[in-house]
This record gives sequence, structure tokens and C-alpha cells, in this order.
Amino acid sequence: MRFDFKAVKPAPAFSNVDPGKWSNWIWQMQESLTTEADFKSVYDLNADEVEGFKYSGKVFKVSATPYYSSLGLSSDSIRRILIPTGLEVEGGTQHMADPLAEHVHSPTSRIIHRYSDRVLFLITDTCSVYCRFCTRKRFTGKEEGMADRKEYQEALEYIKTHKGIREVIFSGGDPLTLSNKILGQALKDIRDIEHIEIIRIGSRMPTVCPMRIDKELAGILREYAPVYMMTHFSHPKELTGEAREALSLLVDNGIPVFNQTVLLNGINNHPAIIQALSRRLLYLRVKPYYMFQCDPSEGTDHLRTTVESSENILKELWGHLSGLAMPTLSLDIPSGGGKTTLVPNFMVRSENGLREFEGWDGRKGIYKNTEVEQIAPLDAEEYIPEWESLKNAKT
Repeated sequence: MRFDFKAVKPAPAFSNVDPGKWSNWIWQMQESLTTEADFKSVYDLNADEVEGFKYSGKVFKVSATPYYSSLGLSSDSIRRILIPTGLEVEGGTQHMADPLAEHVHSPTSRIIHRYSDRVLFLITDTCSVYCRFCTRKRFTGKEEGMADRKEYQEALEYIKTHKGIREVIFSGGDPLTLSNKILGQALKDIRDIEHIEIIRIGSRMPTVCPMRIDKELAGILREYAPVYMMTHFSHPKELTGEAREALSLLVDNGIPVFNQTVLLNGINNHPAIIQALSRRLLYLRVKPYYMFQCDPSEGTDHLRTTVESSENILKELWGHLSGLAMPTLSLDIPSGGGKTTLVPNFMVRSENGLREFEGWDGRKGIYKNTEVEQIAPLDAEEYIPEWESLKNAKT
């Protein structure tokens, strides 16, 4: 099957914009819709959305590029990602300002060090779009922008002095809202640290402002390789002609791209939508990486799926979708426990070293543990110091 990735048609409000401006990412960011009046110029807002704008400043700010807001005209699912509603201020099952307890793992104001071998570097609080399901509402969109000199140096010093850290993940906010010059310097500063092996960049820009990915940026990322791009496409309609060009530019320049999706009630919580998204991503040489359970951040109760329904989606995909296209279903444990993987349970019996399974096609089979003594590899000692270094990276 050949997929059709169509270019986005500018909304009538932007129909007279010069094509050169429309394809300029800086213009897209500068002209982002941020107020109720801005959104009314593009959308016929319903009563619930008007209600949402009354409280948007209290719950979470609103912003979307002209490109992405135009895309929302053709998809109610994308519209629900963009526009606040009155449901955000209604009481719910679980509303948390810091659902992942990131503050507990923040040795400096811009570093989150939850897992031993890697850190999250909150390099900016500015985002390319303020998704209604954002997990970091306490930080994102506070208009502080790039980390100031003191915060930046503190972050670098922490990474330099904790030699067990092997990976730095640029996050925020959205690191690609920074200029090429600033981003390039940050990449250089991290790459100059001898013990750092991998750099990741988490960004919504390929989704909401794909014109940000140009040859200059791709060249910068290639210069400081290995750099991995973590995109965030949540619906197949986000994979437009412009997105295809952006993703192709990245992978053609040797930048591996992985995608993270959040399961959202009434938006993508159906196996037909997830398989469509995953197959199209894979066709564009993007690995479907994580499919996250929505975090219980403030104002998200109406967008969250139940764990059971999410597991059912994954189970329906099992056996019908290539393993390459299967994302890992994961839940971040509230209050700071880290990620846990959710996997459909195919085991029907376990006793005395014997396990019986029933596969996706209904066939049953038994796996028996070997009774042979388990021995350590002869060369394990060679790698134990490296392993101990990783485990103790936070000390």
C-alpha cells in the first residue's frame, strides 16, 4: 500500500500569506495563535471551547502555529489537542502538578536525573505548541525561555562531574524552538564531555512546525552525532507532506528518528488509528518507540484512557502488526517511580518451572525451564566495572 502524505492547506485566515513566510519556521512561531480572538479567526469555537479560554491562563497557556492550527480544521482529533475546553477545570480522578515527581530528581533547576545512566536537560521552557495533555505544565510555557547562564553552567557542571552519565536528553519545552546557533553550541558543549555517548532531542517541531527541519539544522545534528531525534506524532493525520519532507531530511542525514505517542481518549484510542500511525511512521523510516499512558497532570482527566483499554489496544495489534511497527506501551508511575511497561498477559498457567501460554491466534503452548545449572559468562568480569559505573552514576 502506498501512503498519501498531503500538504497542509492554510486556513482562510492565512490564505494571503506569502508562501515564503508560510514555509519559514520563525514566522510560524512569531504568528502562533495564543488568544481566544486568534483562534476565532480560524475556528468557529463551540460553547465548551469558549469556556475553556476563560480558564486557559489558570490551567495552561494556549499556543499553536498557523500550520498546525490549519491542520486542525480538517481533524477534530487534532483540534482537541490544541484547544482548551471547560473540562480542564472540572474535578477529576487525579490531578497532579508534578505527576512524575520530577522535582525529587532535580539536582539543579534544569536537570532531571531519574535513571542512572541518563539525564534530562530542560534547556528551554518554550514549546512549539501547548498540548492540552502536557505532563510538565508546572514548567512549560512560563516565558523564561532558554536556561540562563547560571542555570546552564550548573547543568553542564553536574553532567561533567557525574561520569557515569552516558546520555543527555534535550527537553523542555521544545529544544528546536532555539536558534541553530544556540542549539549548536549546546550540542557542542555536551559532546565535548568525554563520557557522554548519546544525545537525544525531544521535539514536537516535526509535527507542528516541520519547516523548522532544514538543511542547516540537519547538518548541525549530523556534526555532533550520534544524535537521536525523538518525535511526537499522535495521529496519522499529523503525517503530512511537510512532515514527510522533514523526517526524510533527518534520516537522510543519518539522524535516527524514534516516535513517542500518548494515548488520548477520543483522539487516538483505537487500534485502527494506532496501526495507521505506526505503519506510516515506519514507511517514513521512523521507529514507533513508545505509546504512553497519559499522565494525570492537571486538567487532563477527560483525555486519559483507562489502563485496561490501552492494554486492549496493544493486544489487538499483536500478531497483526509488524514488530518493527509495534510501540512499547508504557506508564510513568505517578510520584516518581519511573516507567513501567504494560504488556498483554498471554500466560495462562505457571507451575514448577513450566509456563503455558495462549498466543494472539488462540493457540496454546508450553515452555519449560531448562534444568541445567545457570553459570556466569567467563568474560563477565571484563564488563562489570562499566556496569557498576552506570548503576552508581547518581552518586
